[in-house]
Amino acid sequence: MPTTPPHPSPPRPRRFAWASRNFRIQTAATVISGLGNAGAPIATAFAVLGDGGTTTEVGYVTAARLLPTVLLLVLGGALADRLPRHRIMVAANLFSGASQAVLAALVLAGHAQLWHLLLLSAAGGAGYALYSPASGGMIMQAVPQEHAARAFSVFRMGQNASQIGGAALGGALTAAFGPGWVLALDALCFLVAAGLRFFLEPEPAPAPSGGGMLRDLREGWREFAARRWLWVVVLQFSVLVACIGAVESVYGPAVAKERLGGAGAWGAAMAAYGVGLVATGLLMARWRPRRILLVGNWGVFLFGVPALALAAAVPLPLLIAAMFLSGAGVTVFGVNWMVALRQEIPAEMFSRVAAYDELGSYSLAPIGTALAGPAAVALGLSGALWTCAVACLVLSAAVLLDPQVRRLSRRGTTDAPEPAAAPVPTS
Repeated sequence: MPTTPPHPSPPRPRRFAWASRNFRIQTAATVISGLGNAGAPIATAFAVLGDGGTTTEVGYVTAARLLPTVLLLVLGGALADRLPRHRIMVAANLFSGASQAVLAALVLAGHAQLWHLLLLSAAGGAGYALYSPASGGMIMQAVPQEHAARAFSVFRMGQNASQIGGAALGGALTAAFGPGWVLALDALCFLVAAGLRFFLEPEPAPAPSGGGMLRDLREGWREFAARRWLWVVVLQFSVLVACIGAVESVYGPAVAKERLGGAGAWGAAMAAYGVGLVATGLLMARWRPRRILLVGNWGVFLFGVPALALAAAVPLPLLIAAMFLSGAGVTVFGVNWMVALRQEIPAEMFSRVAAYDELGSYSLAPIGTALAGPAAVALGLSGALWTCAVACLVLSAAVLLDPQVRRLSRRGTTDAPEPAAAPVPTS
């Protein structure tokens, strides 16, 4: 008697089936480049201070990086919505790696002058302006909406985990061997990341409008300006980023050198910030609050805690705790912000809207960092830190006055639960 052949068992679903190849490559490359980037600001600050420079000069070098970022972000966004994003990222990484390699060579040889630091920092800022909108568009397209919260949490955990190793390694290497080796590591990380991104699968670029680049930019601006919740938060961050940049790039290293033991102590504090970023990412991978921006902005209240700790002259363990809390707040805001953009912004506009987002958020950062040194002279280092801390807290409260920020809610699908016993893919 013939028997019916058994039906083959359906394949077991993979635990991370939602993580596309592009998502995995982009996340890995981001972790690698972030490892070097986390240590580079520490190294740059101590390259200036170690050569007899002042906090004002540290602020000028930081501003030199931020200024071309602000000026070129919108151009980067328009290009990323027209050209293959992975090619733009590869070119930007190669350019940034080359500029950091030259800077590292000058510092290691003992020939770095202030104008070298200014010029090469500006080159790094230009590379970031071209890279960032393309990166944002790529990661948004690589993530399905129904898994957005989980995917963005995983991405940010990977991105932020590199802060831990990068900051700790950057501080330790700067203290032990000098800043040049940290800058060399940053250059190497950029080159490795460019090699990985070369293997990203190209995604079809949206068809450019017939009106050319200017029309593309106008369309992106209309999308940005039509959403009050978007530009209200960006206005908030224009001041927040300037204050935080002054604290992390200028005041923090100065306080560390003055009374906490130098680069190693500040590297440990920045590593604690990274631990806060990653630890909270585990929470955000599971927590899907309905009021996206309301919850996200509660995290913003923690941004000013490090400035409070530095202003109050707390001992290093309390500063490390403050940095941890700040990192936790950044992840709470960042994941919810990415979910909001993924939900509300049309895919063909991702890079342009992201560029206007970053442009607004960074618009005051060059001024803030350039004036950080003179502000410390005029107000005293403690007074400048108290000013930054109060500004962060006041702005965090003020943005909640807008009803769109309070009420923007997660729509439609929620992240489907993952199968409990599925294997993790190895490729």
